[in-house]
Amino acid sequence: MIDQFIEGFGMAMRLDTVTMVAIGLFAGMLVGSLPGFTTLMAMAILLPISFFMDPLVGIPFLLGIYKGGIFGGSVPAILLSMPGTGAAVATSRDGYKLTQQGKSRKALDMALFASASGDTFSDIFTIMMIFPIAFLVMQFGPPELFAVLLMSLVIIAATSAANPVKGLVMMMLGLWLSFIGTDPLGGVERFTFGLFDLRSGIPLLPMLIGVFAIPEVASIVIRNEKGRKLAALMGERLKLHEFRRCARTIGRSTLIGTGIGIIPGLGQIVAAMMGYSAAKNASDHPETFGEGELEGVAAAEAANNAVNGPTLVPLLTLGIPGDNVTAILLGAFVAQGLRPGPELFEQQGATVFAILVAMVMANILFVVIGYLAIPFFSRLVTIKTSILIPVVIMFAFAGTYVFRSDSTDLLILVAFGAFGIIAKAAKFDVMPMVMGFILGPSMEYAFGQTVAMSNGDALGFFVTERIGAMLILLATPFAGYLLWKRLYGKPKTKTTTTPTT
Repeated sequence: MIDQFIEGFGMAMRLDTVTMVAIGLFAGMLVGSLPGFTTLMAMAILLPISFFMDPLVGIPFLLGIYKGGIFGGSVPAILLSMPGTGAAVATSRDGYKLTQQGKSRKALDMALFASASGDTFSDIFTIMMIFPIAFLVMQFGPPELFAVLLMSLVIIAATSAANPVKGLVMMMLGLWLSFIGTDPLGGVERFTFGLFDLRSGIPLLPMLIGVFAIPEVASIVIRNEKGRKLAALMGERLKLHEFRRCARTIGRSTLIGTGIGIIPGLGQIVAAMMGYSAAKNASDHPETFGEGELEGVAAAEAANNAVNGPTLVPLLTLGIPGDNVTAILLGAFVAQGLRPGPELFEQQGATVFAILVAMVMANILFVVIGYLAIPFFSRLVTIKTSILIPVVIMFAFAGTYVFRSDSTDLLILVAFGAFGIIAKAAKFDVMPMVMGFILGPSMEYAFGQTVAMSNGDALGFFVTERIGAMLILLATPFAGYLLWKRLYGKPKTKTTTTPTT
């Protein structure tokens, strides 16, 4: 493993890799700084560009967009109280108050340094833990793999919305869509409705751009946002003693974000809110949170960026995307010929290390680019979205077509775009559907192998030979229910205490 790490470190130091990481970071921050534009949209639109690059250039480029976009969302959150991403909602509580107090520069600096700190430590954790976890996963057989994939899908569906039934319905729809095409075990056509173009199944890229990017564009058009009053940078820069005062909060939020990142389906929004709540509860002056407290900005930003690295653990070891952004990353890995799973570590160990090292390196560039470009990004919040929307639509259609040069993909893009708009209006999260579509083939294959291994006695097989897989299957509904209750259950009445002085 040490040899693979050294080889991967050298591969990550390529000039073109470093350059594209920097470009990805800048692009992510730029899009994230535009109110209404999200990291998810940027990833979906720019995904096809990565297909024409070497894997060690294209994947780090997307990771740069991912990291930059999460931080970029804090810019409109702090300057306009308009979070550019869901992960920046908690940041806006104290960030905008600091802007009103003439301390916007201080808030943005804190967001930058807390984000980079949380991201760096969680990335190092990922590098240290991902190979031991991959080794553990290699011990899995088809029954264990099927049980883990099913549990992941149920957790994602249960935690995607307040109504778990909607999540489960979308998950089942995604599984059905994954069955369209030729049966991988029997070689028989299924659900093609006699259409030749569906024999090879539904292509992933048009679906991803359709259900993620098109509804975002539509929602911006529907809101018909106007130009905004310039929110100029004000106040002093962040001082060292102010950052040191928040060090404990940043450390706590990093641990929270790292833990949440490993669990598929939770993501940055949950991490940011939990990090913010934990900082407020642990503070000696909780009454200052929400009134312009720098610790509030640090807690939310460190937690949501700490998710970035660990969310790759389930993605690379099991092929399970942790959230909708890593679902797009999975599409990039597959398109580059890198199939996530235990075999990836056996066959491409040095490449995996190179990508992880590039993530850590990106954090250094993250600080430099962010610190120098904060004044530029702060002015982007005033650009009219009516100017940007046509460009985004052009990238969506061009990116979809150039991948296979098949006009059918454009029809699929439009169909899933319309479906995404309807689903969003009806408050159905498309994330469980996409996850079901991505994980469906692996689940079906593992299920087929499990049935063959059981020789017609599935219950006896699980009880006598696969007790671990059976326990995972039995725990699945309880895990889904407990996480759903934790996120959406009625809050308990909180007893207030007088803060110590």
